[in-house]
Amino acid sequence: MSEVKESGTGTGTTGGRLVLVGNTIVDLVMRVAALPERGGDVVARDSGLATGGGFNVLAAARRLGLPAVYAGAHGTGPFGDRVRADLAREGVGTVLPPLAAADTGFCVAFVDDSGERTFATSLGAEARLTEADAAAVLAALLPGDLVQVSGYGLAYPGNGPVLASLVKRLPADVRVLLDPGPLVAEIPGDVLDPVLERSDWISCNQREGQLLTGLYDAREAAVALADRLDPRTGVLVRADAAGCWLLPPDSTDLRHLPGRRVTAVDSNGAGDAHVGAFLALLGHGLDPVTAAEGANAAAAFAVTRTGPATGPTREELLASLDDGPLAARLSAAIPA
Repeated sequence: MSEVKESGTGTGTTGGRLVLVGNTIVDLVMRVAALPERGGDVVARDSGLATGGGFNVLAAARRLGLPAVYAGAHGTGPFGDRVRADLAREGVGTVLPPLAAADTGFCVAFVDDSGERTFATSLGAEARLTEADAAAVLAALLPGDLVQVSGYGLAYPGNGPVLASLVKRLPADVRVLLDPGPLVAEIPGDVLDPVLERSDWISCNQREGQLLTGLYDAREAAVALADRLDPRTGVLVRADAAGCWLLPPDSTDLRHLPGRRVTAVDSNGAGDAHVGAFLALLGHGLDPVTAAEGANAAAAFAVTRTGPATGPTREELLASLDDGPLAARLSAAIPA
């Protein structure tokens, strides 16, 4: 297995890792009965700090046995310290050294009784990626790595052009997954278009699919996205409890993969759990359909726990499944 030191470069020769070039921040999660009206106030039932953002994807992948590296920026201060401690606890290395000029940013996340979440974000070091940082990330990549790009980072004015340039320069033996995120409509075309062109996979939720295509229906959005992209780019549109629509690369076989019935407690981080699990299962050599079915199960597990980073371990994922072909394939592929 390859290794990445805290300050910077890969020391191994084998890839197959998840390398996340997005943002990892701290969430201040507040649970409320309902959001207040404009100008109103509400008393939170409880609150707490947790590392979120790209950390959710990294943790989900690591818990399913895929080596993972955080290649985004992180700051100096209490939030940066928390991020690094949580990454280390999950066995995730870092590529870049802490940025001395700023702390990591934070997000206020309101979770209401329906399980829905509403965010407001204050940017920090994670939004200050430089060309020197991009060069360090390129130097740290190994053949076979999986690079995950988030639309959040592309939407940040300073980060977007740097990330787009980085993605364009990625080696051909590195696979790229873009999660456009809820800010996709705010990403300039000269930033988004080259990332779409280089991506091997697009994974988005139904709302993001609508923002990209103008179509609300998840199936129709998946078809429209595929028509917009190169045939080699796979498309996955997540539809929450309804599962997902999948069109693998170089295929015309659009598949609906149903979700799993569970009692949702907290949807915060469920999409990230899906993305992290999907990448982990692809990284373990599974075909896209099996990887997406496993990701549906991982996301279903995640919403039954209080978030944000609630992706299952191998044992938890297998225990959530009935004995059958999917459980057998996942059991054989995911390292014990």
